[in-house]
Amino acid sequence: MGDLLFHVVEKGNAITDVTPGMIDHVAIVISKDSVIEAVGVGAKTTPIDSLRQQEGYYIIGKVRRADPTLSVINARYFLGRPYDRFYLPDNEAIYCSELVQFSMVDKDGYRLLSPIPMSFHDASGQITPYWQQFYKEHGMEVPEGWPGSNPGELSQRQEVRIKGRLR
Repeated sequence: MGDLLFHVVEKGNAITDVTPGMIDHVAIVISKDSVIEAVGVGAKTTPIDSLRQQEGYYIIGKVRRADPTLSVINARYFLGRPYDRFYLPDNEAIYCSELVQFSMVDKDGYRLLSPIPMSFHDASGQITPYWQQFYKEHGMEVPEGWPGSNPGELSQRQEVRIKGRLR
């Protein structure tokens, strides 16, 4: 309980094109059988067995100093929230790594994962055409540099210890 499952993809996508590694999703383990995740329909519980059926694989991480009970209680608070497909801070919607960032706390209830500047650019520093078009279609500016998180970056933080691969 309280572990993180990071989804590793073999083929890149719009998320992995602008974030470190080939990780495009993260979920929080709430029992031996299920996780809480924020996906297209919003924050929901999902059976772990259904994750095993997806392409790619999952690696298991643990946030150092996280209180698993309090962190899972926090994650449950977000159940039913809509998915934040625009990856914006300070709204009612939530995306996967934001759920983790807001949920992981120590025994005193203090958050352990701070926001970072959001990245929608490739290695050359250019915002990718996918994200330019995505936000243009919605009449928005790309939130480059705004506070947020992403699953690839979370997996590489010193606060996160990778324990192995989900079997």
